[in-house]
Amino acid sequence: MNLTLETVCRAADISKGYLSQVERGFAVPTITTLSRIAAALDTSLDAFIARPDPTDCITRADQRQRLALGPSELLYERLGAEFAGHALSTFIMTIPPGYRSEDVNHEGEETFYVLSGTLCLMLDGDDIALGPGDSAHYSARRLHGWANTGQDIAKVLWTGTMDLFREPSASSESADD
Repeated sequence: MNLTLETVCRAADISKGYLSQVERGFAVPTITTLSRIAAALDTSLDAFIARPDPTDCITRADQRQRLALGPSELLYERLGAEFAGHALSTFIMTIPPGYRSEDVNHEGEETFYVLSGTLCLMLDGDDIALGPGDSAHYSARRLHGWANTGQDIAKVLWTGTMDLFREPSASSESADD
């Protein structure tokens, strides 16, 4: 596959400068942006992040898949199992103080539940402060992002309909394979 940087950036809806920062380790994309980059490259997130093959619908606390993106302390712990036709992805996110995601929008919906710490949800240009026990549920088509504006690590339960680890479709595989 011979794609130019411009082609990938246009398909992923990101700037060349941002993709360059990601490639050099100076920026950490959100799972949403990483998913768009994977789609632009006609691959799945597995090309960037390995995933185990789930054997059942149970996720044991000591066997959770943990995904750390970049050098930050941002950690995703996968709670849900995968099975044919599943629609939800669920994670506990551990978000260090000062971390801010990029603002994104995409198909589907998302729900946040703050377990501990504080989270600022940016939704359509509004900043909404959330504390322990607070939640939000919104269409992911709305421009959204989040930040830990507090002094302590925030733990957030996140569920969304975006399949973060989808397999590439059979129709997208090369005829040369």
